[in-house]
Amino acid sequence: MKKITTALFVLSLLFISANAQKLPSRADVLKAMHCANDYFIRKYPDATKPTFVKKERPSNLWTRGVYFEGLMELIKLDPSKQQNIYYMESWGSFHKWTPRNGVKTRDADDYCCSQAFLDFYNWKRRISSARNNASIPLNLNYSDKEGMIGPTKTCIANLMTLADTAPDPNSKAKFNGSSIHDWTWIDAIQMGLPVLTTLEAMADSKAEAEAYSDQAYRMYIWTRDTLAGGLFNEAEGLWWRDKDFVPPYKEPNGSNCYWSRGNGWVYAALVRAMEDAMESKNKGNHNDHFDTYKADFLSMTQALLKCQRKDCFWNVSLHDQSNYGGKELTGTALFIYGMAWGVRHNMLDRQTYMPVIAKTWKRMVKKCLHKNGFLGYVQGTGKEPKDSQPVGYDIEPDFDDYGLGCFLLAGSEIYRLAQE
Repeated sequence: MKKITTALFVLSLLFISANAQKLPSRADVLKAMHCANDYFIRKYPDATKPTFVKKERPSNLWTRGVYFEGLMELIKLDPSKQQNIYYMESWGSFHKWTPRNGVKTRDADDYCCSQAFLDFYNWKRRISSARNNASIPLNLNYSDKEGMIGPTKTCIANLMTLADTAPDPNSKAKFNGSSIHDWTWIDAIQMGLPVLTTLEAMADSKAEAEAYSDQAYRMYIWTRDTLAGGLFNEAEGLWWRDKDFVPPYKEPNGSNCYWSRGNGWVYAALVRAMEDAMESKNKGNHNDHFDTYKADFLSMTQALLKCQRKDCFWNVSLHDQSNYGGKELTGTALFIYGMAWGVRHNMLDRQTYMPVIAKTWKRMVKKCLHKNGFLGYVQGTGKEPKDSQPVGYDIEPDFDDYGLGCFLLAGSEIYRLAQE
């Protein structure tokens, strides 16, 4: 009898373990995504209104741009919810599809919103042949190409014109000289790289595609290899946030300082850059930089797997859990977003990463998502582990939009993986 009881106990443990490693259903993923997104839209029903955290900022700032990146993925998965489409379109139309601070800006935070602008235009173009589908609104304007993508192209054209400009020794401007040197913090890679690579994928000629591709790569590789000796530590597969965190700067435990969300930004950007490069290749263009992006993605993946917490989250400090250790959603969501994409594109081993992806998504939904849609454990704005602390289940961050964007990005790839 005792042997039978033991056997049943072992079998029950195996069943629980297998169930934990199984991806959730697509319906459950969508339910979680809509729950979180509906809460946000109820809280901010007017997408055009500026934000106010200590001071007023227009709603095309980077934090909102990241949210709309995530919203676009939700719209692609489930276009039946017209509220989301109108929310996206009203936001872009209000800002005239223009980067924050205009087309002459060189700040990647300013043109982060262009990712969603371009994505929305491409989505509208792709579904134009399905206008008889009752789930798609019939009153969308599919023809306003210049109005929707023109401002972004003008902004990036300005960057490309300045690619080899010598710095002005008398200038005190934040961005001075070559635009190749503009990305001085790794967050900028996520804000800017996918804009350039999306334009590459949309290009009308091989020459145009190559120009966008080269500008993107030159900016990326300067941040990676040259700035402060290079912000990517190839030996450990992770990134220092900016020049202030390269050695001799150390965490309290003596480790290098690798901020979770900062690395998440780069990881997500590499995913989007690779996907754009593959789309460009399908149009007959050749991307010379895909292999570099892929190698860095794989290196980061191995490094990230090693420092995941036992509860499936990642600490804000990847190599020092004593420095504000605990659950944190934004980095965690970006990491499983990338891992799910990597598995889906056969870049990562399914047996190794599927259990990680499944368990982490389920844990995020269970531990972070409130019944009303509020997301807990989101670190507010900053650049290092100590910023915007404490982080907790019931603690609202200063900005609550980009955390949702990260959550929606993760959900979109979990959904696609579950769909296979």
